Amino acid sequence: MVFMSRQVVKIPADIREFVVEKAQIYPTNTVILSPDTGLFKGVFKNPQIQLVTETRTLFTEHIVLSDHVPVEEIWISDEMLEQLGTKEGEKIQVLPLSRTPPDSYWLIRKRMIQKRPFLPTEITMIVNDIAHHRLNQLEKTTFVLSQVYEPFNMEEIEELTRAMAETGDMIDFGQQTVFGKHSTGGVPGNKVSLLIVPIIAAAGLLIPKTSSRAITSPSGTADTMEAFGCDVVFNADELVEISQKTRGMIVWGGGFNLAPADDILIRDVEFPLGVNPSTMMLASIMSKKVATGIHFLVMDLPTGYGTKIKDIGSAQALGRDFAELGRRLDIRVESGITFGASPVGHTVGPALEAREALQTLMNPREGPSSLVEKSCELSGILLEMAGKALRGQGRELAKQILYKGQALDKFCEILDAQSGDGSLKPSDIPVGEHSVEILSQSSGWIVQIDNVKIAEIARTAGCPKDKGAGIVFLKKKDAVKRGESMIRIYSSSESRLSAAEGKFAKLNPITIEGMLIGRV
Repeated sequence: MVFMSRQVVKIPADIREFVVEKAQIYPTNTVILSPDTGLFKGVFKNPQIQLVTETRTLFTEHIVLSDHVPVEEIWISDEMLEQLGTKEGEKIQVLPLSRTPPDSYWLIRKRMIQKRPFLPTEITMIVNDIAHHRLNQLEKTTFVLSQVYEPFNMEEIEELTRAMAETGDMIDFGQQTVFGKHSTGGVPGNKVSLLIVPIIAAAGLLIPKTSSRAITSPSGTADTMEAFGCDVVFNADELVEISQKTRGMIVWGGGFNLAPADDILIRDVEFPLGVNPSTMMLASIMSKKVATGIHFLVMDLPTGYGTKIKDIGSAQALGRDFAELGRRLDIRVESGITFGASPVGHTVGPALEAREALQTLMNPREGPSSLVEKSCELSGILLEMAGKALRGQGRELAKQILYKGQALDKFCEILDAQSGDGSLKPSDIPVGEHSVEILSQSSGWIVQIDNVKIAEIARTAGCPKDKGAGIVFLKKKDAVKRGESMIRIYSSSESRLSAAEGKFAKLNPITIEGMLIGRV
């Protein structure tokens, strides 16, 4: 976002003080000033400004001059306020500068031209410069895109993973063996962590799950946990202390300072450009597992149309890469290749997914088969890795724990530990007060539900910020009659609900085929 340069030439100018005012700004590293300040007279190359408080210094080259800003004020975002450790109304010092790229930029450029692998010390230098905001937007983008055109080898990925992990905090669970689960994502409604964590914890294994918030999906696991009324932000000491008692937690990974260089690249490059090179994905996921002290990891690799992994061959290759990288990092990794061409379960959206997960824990025999089977298969892999079950028998042990109510008891314990209510019922979780049902325009069989389009419709309804927004599938891979309800859309806003209904009509995410394929 913002960066610090190691090679800065100061322009002869008096440092100036401005009153800080908060504004809704995007990109969040932009500052807005009056053109009448006269700050940039004499700035001859790559202008940027240095923001200085008593304890912090930040640099940015994203500068907007606006007549709407009083000459004595500087407008900045919430995020920059937090980074500077200052508040609205306080004064900060501002100094205009010129900038020369740091040495790490020339290393990136050299690799692109000469196609010579990085040395370990070079990757460490680049990652440290990213973590300390010394590379600007273009330079960070060059680093990521270079991996698209000339992928890293496994030695480079290993060093990138270690370097990114070491830029942040490392959580220490002592001598205990730590288990983890991660998904490459792309499937709406993938609430399986809400079943896997209590199943594994009920088996006596330690699984402190750090989860994400939604970026492009309708709900991240952390968003769904918040729909239960739980806290998801903890510091490292709290995570260690509480999980020692419950054996399992589901918390927001962004609440810790884990691999911050990775977070910077995701926020500033990968998300805006929609790029995620496989080498970067491997290092991104595994750096956070190293930082959280994971010893055994099961990877969920959803595969199929609408996911990040298009076919089984690609999933198998990625699974082998995860296993090899894990071996180098002393983490045993096994991957489950899962069907990802349609949403998991019958719900999409934080509160609706929370309801469905809790209902399935309470009565798994009536839960969606896709949710139960996927959760038990992935849990089974971890149970086998831990020696709790023989190979091929882990799924059945996971089902026993689920069907006997042990996973439910454990989940209720986790809810209480995270300031939720362990006696909560599914109907206690509020959903959007406005809803509409979408009717089928023809008779036939539902053969496909488009993940990407469903996610877009759910986000139009308000997900994930509106916890009660989302979609319920009334029909899924079923026969349907013309005029019959297929889905129900929820929202807390009538206007958003109307927009989501219109988006459904425009995108047509559900494919219905007639029962007659042909006639001879």
